[in-house]
Amino acid sequence: MLRRCPGRIKARFCQNPLVHWFRSRLDIVSVVEAAKADRRSLGRACFLAGAMFLGNAGSFAAHAEDDAFYEIETKYLFGFTIGSGIGLEGEKEISAQTVGQFGKRDGTYDAWEHTLEFEYTPSQYVQIELEALAQSHFIRDVTGLDDRDQTKFSGFATEFRYLLLGRGPGEPVSITLSVEPEYSRVDDVSGERVRDMSFETRFALDAELIPNRLFAGFNLLYVPEILRTADFTWERATNLGILAALSYRLVPTVVVGAEVEYYRHYDALNLSAFEGDALYVGPTLYWQLTRKSFIQVAWSAQVAGHAVGEPGGLNLDEFSRYKAKLKYAYEF
Repeated sequence: MLRRCPGRIKARFCQNPLVHWFRSRLDIVSVVEAAKADRRSLGRACFLAGAMFLGNAGSFAAHAEDDAFYEIETKYLFGFTIGSGIGLEGEKEISAQTVGQFGKRDGTYDAWEHTLEFEYTPSQYVQIELEALAQSHFIRDVTGLDDRDQTKFSGFATEFRYLLLGRGPGEPVSITLSVEPEYSRVDDVSGERVRDMSFETRFALDAELIPNRLFAGFNLLYVPEILRTADFTWERATNLGILAALSYRLVPTVVVGAEVEYYRHYDALNLSAFEGDALYVGPTLYWQLTRKSFIQVAWSAQVAGHAVGEPGGLNLDEFSRYKAKLKYAYEF
């Protein structure tokens, strides 16, 4: 809601040059006398009064529009790309998020990761997240994977975010570094029972290209992973990612955009065994329900990729054909 101080409006109104001219020459008495003496004087007074009104109306409308597009946190504006925002000091947030992976080379493949999160910002530079995880899989007739229809609690994760560079007057860029150790007992691709430890490191940068209206986001992602299968076989892998997004605020509560994601998969911690890559493109939506709650939606399709030793223009061994994300959050 736009709120204006009556005193401030009065001061702004009185500073208009037309007002000073009008006051000095056309007070109530002079207007009446001018009307009696000469109709042209009354016409000129009416014209000046109308011009003064329109000029102030335009000024008020411009300031109202500026105030309507209030400052907004950028962390969840982009979709799979994460913004650099960490919220206000002392702020807390709970959220529910689901990320889906769909489609392999054959058969039916649906995999979902469900996350219940609690965020807390103890200082203006640090944010902490605690996450409880669950996995759902529906797999039928996919080469290399067992048929499966299950939903299981899978593990926990903790994320630590540190604000390296904050946005401020004359500084439209903000940078955050985050680390997220995660333990899971369900493989996110196959749904098999495993013991999986990963350590995601993310460099997040975003820029305000037009104040409170147009935003750009950029991420660098490094995720080493160690996994033990049910037959006590140890596997090691690394995923690298580069993500970029652009989002535009159509109205104060709705932000739409698009993003590009590029990932590389290695079957080793030292990046010596390249297995394939994938490129995703898709739209994003951020909807501010209230000042304290929002919904985030993203969808991406793999448009290019390559798996080592496999034909075709997509990598459907390490990655899925489509991705989707849905998140609801409430701040308090």
